[in-house]
Amino acid sequence: MRARPPMLLTAAIAVVMVLVAGYEAKVYGAPAGDSVKRPMTLASPLVRAIMPNAAFGGLPARIQRATEEAADDGATISVAVLDRATHQMVSNGNVEIIATASVAKLFIADDLLLQESQGKIKLSPEDRQSLDLMLRSSDDDAAEKFWNQGGGDAIIAQVAGRYGLTSTAPPSDGRWWNTISSVPDLIRYYDMLLDGSGGLPPERAGVIVSNLAQSTPTGIDGYPQRFGIPDGLYAEPVAVKQGWMCCIGDDWMHLSTGVVGADRRYVMVIQSLQPSDDATARAVITRAVKTIFPIGRI
Repeated sequence: MRARPPMLLTAAIAVVMVLVAGYEAKVYGAPAGDSVKRPMTLASPLVRAIMPNAAFGGLPARIQRATEEAADDGATISVAVLDRATHQMVSNGNVEIIATASVAKLFIADDLLLQESQGKIKLSPEDRQSLDLMLRSSDDDAAEKFWNQGGGDAIIAQVAGRYGLTSTAPPSDGRWWNTISSVPDLIRYYDMLLDGSGGLPPERAGVIVSNLAQSTPTGIDGYPQRFGIPDGLYAEPVAVKQGWMCCIGDDWMHLSTGVVGADRRYVMVIQSLQPSDDATARAVITRAVKTIFPIGRI
């Protein structure tokens, strides 16, 4: 994602963004065997808190420490990790609206592949190459092409509807990189993508995930893509989609999202906002992941 001024997004994010340095890490979800199938949003009254040590032993404390360390560096982070086997999610509690930047390419790809599966469009070999580049190397030109062909804002509305993403909305200015979402929504998206309940057939979902597993070290524009999850969870196989943008107010935004583990058991989303240069901001979000998972694996 090329660094572009987010225009109207700046004001929207500024209204809803809060500092998280004082948040307590919390555990959300249900124990194994519970009938709950979806990771619900943190505001849902049906989400039952469980004892922290019952999920990812010690993870809430490490997330709290990562949040505080990032705050000491001037960064505000939002983070959540979902165990898809037990339906337990641990978060630092920041569920505010976030910028998605290039992570919106997931939604563009999802809609495109659904249209193909329904026989509404036919993707040429050149289209499939562009799709691969968009997901692996964050090609903006491919995203722009598919965005315009697919109806622009309607793509986000349709994907949000299929997946029940209550905080995800089209950009206010019609530019795909200004799509907004939340950490719980992105966690929910990945979980439903993987189990097929979002409506995308498994073989098409596999196209997305296999491309994310081949994420390139740098984007097609030369921007480093290893920040956050890839370099933080260095001992795990990961499939990631990264987003970055300058500037939201005075802040660099970095967003690292994806699936962790050979069995695709875990989903993680982490975003940072930091008034610094891009290299410093990338280092801080990566250090946060390493604080959360100090041995490089879950």
